[in-house]
Amino acid sequence: MAPLLIAIFRWLWLAQLVSNVGSWMQSVGAQWMLVGSPHAALLTSLVSAVSLLPVFLLSLPAGVLADSLDRRWLLVASNGFMGLAAGLLAVLTWTGQAGPVVILILTFALGCGAAVGTPAWQAIQPDLVPRYLIPSAAAISSANVNIARAVGPALAGALIAWAGPGLLFAINAASFLSVIAVLAAWRAAPKSRGSVGMGPAIASGLRYVRNAPGVRRIALRAALFVIPGSALWALLAVIAHGPMRQQSGGYGLMLAALGLGAVIGALVLPALRGRYATNTLLVGGSVIYSAGMTAVALLRSLPLVLALLLATGIGWVIVLSVLNAALMLTLPAWVRARSLAAYSIVFMGGQGIGAMIWGVVATPFGAVTTLSVASALVGIGSLTSVLWPLYKSTGTLDRQVVSMPEAVPDDAVPPRAGPVLIQIAYQVLPGDSGAFERAARALATSRRRTGAITWDLWQDVVNQSRYVEQYTLSDWAEHLAQREERITGYDRELERQVLSFAQPNPAVGHLVRPEHMPRIDRGIAVADTQNGGTAK
Repeated sequence: MAPLLIAIFRWLWLAQLVSNVGSWMQSVGAQWMLVGSPHAALLTSLVSAVSLLPVFLLSLPAGVLADSLDRRWLLVASNGFMGLAAGLLAVLTWTGQAGPVVILILTFALGCGAAVGTPAWQAIQPDLVPRYLIPSAAAISSANVNIARAVGPALAGALIAWAGPGLLFAINAASFLSVIAVLAAWRAAPKSRGSVGMGPAIASGLRYVRNAPGVRRIALRAALFVIPGSALWALLAVIAHGPMRQQSGGYGLMLAALGLGAVIGALVLPALRGRYATNTLLVGGSVIYSAGMTAVALLRSLPLVLALLLATGIGWVIVLSVLNAALMLTLPAWVRARSLAAYSIVFMGGQGIGAMIWGVVATPFGAVTTLSVASALVGIGSLTSVLWPLYKSTGTLDRQVVSMPEAVPDDAVPPRAGPVLIQIAYQVLPGDSGAFERAARALATSRRRTGAITWDLWQDVVNQSRYVEQYTLSDWAEHLAQREERITGYDRELERQVLSFAQPNPAVGHLVRPEHMPRIDRGIAVADTQNGGTAK
């Protein structure tokens, strides 16, 4: 609970809790309005799907904005937009105009607001607490969502019976004001961020993820869990209303049990981290969640299902918190929001695609059969940890940016001159060629991760101890960004390992195409002509 002792983290956490309670009330209200409709399994699944699918369209641009703009005001704008969408849905519900199409459209709009705000929200978390508290902060943030999942649905179930779903949508609209108020009052020091264009910024973010094995492995583990795991969230309303014969209150209690279990999981997770390895926690959490899905599909006793859903929530939050903490500790600040946006495409987009798939499958085969199959896939996915575990170094590497100013004068090359070819000639020490080549291959991943488009290593056919490293970047501004803003302590260590096998001070060359360079000889010729000389 140490992160909650930090004032700004505590206030933002509380504001987000209020907003999350409203969001869960909104979700219950929207799904319950559709649960009695024809094709209820498909429609209720689409509520989950359309709220999550906007991440495919907006997460990467939103990540660029979060890496470029003041994240506070980006969050204010996104929360304000979501408040307006929820308020409109409340008005249309009260006036009897909120049919399935309207509900899905406005749910999609809310999903768009969340997709824009999520990378910024995730990216500010490491700025709020010291690095050693990031795992605790990730668990507490997961607990936030799950406390809301415990409280929101239970309140929603009671309020639907008393006042109808329109009140739930109005409460959700008002809940966004809490986040806006805290963000507007936060006096964070403005941070200078890059002004790279949208296209190049997205490309650099994707390039980073593509060349970060640890990030890719985290994303793989998330996909194998959430795509089949999303079936529970997509079909729970149908199971509650159909086979279990529950009203809105019973459905709210089932969601509340999941949320309460997740809160318990967040509380016990620090102790579990001290006893079990990361991959063991991922497997254990997945197996628990899979067993809970099976129980919901097959059992009909509400008290027994509620008890098992507590355990299911524990499994859910263990997997999510472990993956989120690992990702936060892995990403450097310069590309954090964009990489989190790419992860959101996998995690939230995977839930959206999964919900849509399971809704379609449940239409002919039934919710019970579909949920049973999905639970088996979650279990099978957990077994793949034997083949594709998280790397042992995940979350332990030095991601502090180390500025390495470029030796070439600032005004020597136009910023958009490019592409830029960097050549580094090494004279390798006798007997170290093999070790040098292995270290250079590791450095190649770092070069690409921080901006290089191509990379290669050449060996002199005559002097076989001489090697030339070559890599290209899109332009000179990208090269400067790589050297001054993107090299982390881990990247610098990879460079040191390469240099340890070669003579000091290797020769470095910077090349661009001639047409992009100022022509000094032409400048001299013009000056001579103006002074009465002969231009040559």
